[in-house]
Order: sequence, then C-alpha cells, then structure tokens
Amino acid sequence: MNQGWNYEAKVAEIQRIIARIEAGDLELEEVFEQFAAAVESLRQCEGFLQDRQQKVDLLIETLKEQ
Repeated sequence: MNQGWNYEAKVAEIQRIIARIEAGDLELEEVFEQFAAAVESLRQCEGFLQDRQQKVDLLIETLKEQ
C-alpha cells in the first residue's frame, strides 16, 4: 500500500459507493463498475487489517518472552 493510502478514507469511499448503489442513481453499467471498485477497496482494507494483526501478534509474543 502506498503512503497516501488511508484505511478510514477507503472505508468512507466504500460507504459512498454503497449509498449510491442503494439510492439507485447509477446506470446498470456504473453499478457494476462501482461494485468492482468497492470490492477492490475491501480487499485492500482486509490486507491492511491482516498486516496490522500480524504486527500486533508479533508484539504480543515479544512481550510474553520478556
């Protein structure tokens, strides 16, 4: 993930996409495009959270060893 990537901003973007889809203001093709963008953003968020969980687990193990 690049330096400009922000978890909270991605979540807000996903929420905006979902709201637009639910509101019905998109053409069908746009719905699919936006849905694909939301899925990709969710994958990025999941990767971010998994990475942070691994770091936390490592820190906990380090603390236990002391």
